[in-house]
Amino acid sequence: MLGWSLIFLVVAIIAGVLGFGGIAGTAAGIAKILFVVFLVIWIISLVVGRR
Repeated sequence: MLGWSLIFLVVAIIAGVLGFGGIAGTAAGIAKILFVVFLVIWIISLVVGRR
């Protein structure tokens, strides 16, 4: 999950540098969503793993 988030972040940065604002915004939004999902799953696994 974190890997996909980083891939979308790199795509967003490259698209932003090349001037594709719409694609950059979309890729950055997807990267944010994937990172939040990764954090939630990571926290849940920490809590469940300690029990």
